[in-house]
Amino acid sequence: MSDSIPSKSGKSKTGRLIAWLHLWPGLVSAILLVFVCLTGTIIVYCDEIIDLVNRDVLFVSKTAKEKIPAEQLINGYRKAFPRRNNPGYMVFYRDPARSVKLRSFEPGKGPSLVYMDPYTGKILKDDPTIYFFHVAACLHSSLLWPGPGNWIIDIATLVFLVELITGLVLWWPSKWTRTTRRASFTIKWRARFRRLNYDLHNVPAFYTLSICLVLTLTGLLIAFKPLARLTMDAFGGDPGPGWEKQLPAFEENRMHFPMNAVVDRLFSQFPDKEAIQVMTCLPDTVGYYRVNVARRIGMRSCESCDAYTIDKYSGGPADLPEAVMEHENIENGYRALHMGTWMGQFGKFVTFTGGLVATSLPVTGFLIWWGRRKKNGTSRTLSLNLRPLQKRRT
Repeated sequence: MSDSIPSKSGKSKTGRLIAWLHLWPGLVSAILLVFVCLTGTIIVYCDEIIDLVNRDVLFVSKTAKEKIPAEQLINGYRKAFPRRNNPGYMVFYRDPARSVKLRSFEPGKGPSLVYMDPYTGKILKDDPTIYFFHVAACLHSSLLWPGPGNWIIDIATLVFLVELITGLVLWWPSKWTRTTRRASFTIKWRARFRRLNYDLHNVPAFYTLSICLVLTLTGLLIAFKPLARLTMDAFGGDPGPGWEKQLPAFEENRMHFPMNAVVDRLFSQFPDKEAIQVMTCLPDTVGYYRVNVARRIGMRSCESCDAYTIDKYSGGPADLPEAVMEHENIENGYRALHMGTWMGQFGKFVTFTGGLVATSLPVTGFLIWWGRRKKNGTSRTLSLNLRPLQKRRT
């Protein structure tokens, strides 16, 4: 197999159109595509990095028979951080030695994670690591420019989808022979740079095509609201307008089930789950708990997650349209696919690998185009320089 880059001669009009669609939209948006793919790849292991940074406060040194009520933990948080909003959520763990995690936000400073001892109420750590990943996620979804930035990312994602489809068409050999199979599925590591770069553009892209398509399509679902609504309608996750009126109303003087009791009941009901996330941004003004029961709760994802709305006063599930919970489960499902949490660490590794390959494709594609441009320019220069010599000889 030679070091030269394979070329398809005698392309049809359709073939030339596909080649044009693969080349020029990709070149125009190359820098943006690299940026979007790179920021997305960085986020994949955000939860592991956050846990590593906070490994000294994930567990408490001493446990007791009874935990402090969650409402008391929230009051302690408010006293410690009077300038901050209510915690966005609290995460409780089945392991009795685990600390409780609260998502905090202070206007002007951004988000952080607060770790508290569930037995003493002591604040173990206020960690800002999540802020870096929060910024990366906002850059990934909107370029930190809500509105116009979202549309720019949407268009770039559509361009990348076109690149993947046209790339597969261009990669597909016209004839399946031993030589074309070898050239299509293997990288010639000892080849010259131009051929090596060509292989690095084509071969890894083929092997990660399915995961790149999943990441692209789920990214469109998250970012492109009309597509998300269409998907919800198709899978029965649209409860229709006005369903919020069916949520249990807050009653100030009525006794309610403590948050700890609800968490303990859910852990008993779901023995395979390890973490429960309770939304706490409005703890004193609503008559229900919104919870996610999962194997693992991440910054923006849940692994093996089920969503529930619990009536504060009865302690049971709120009487809501089935489509409401279906909406939450569908949304958690495609977010898990996008974040790589669909199959634990294996899913994250596959997603991270796909993200790295996706990040490299605009770079290797640009180098292929630049190399051909330089080669064609050199060939034209040589032919022009040789013509006068040929005339003198005749």
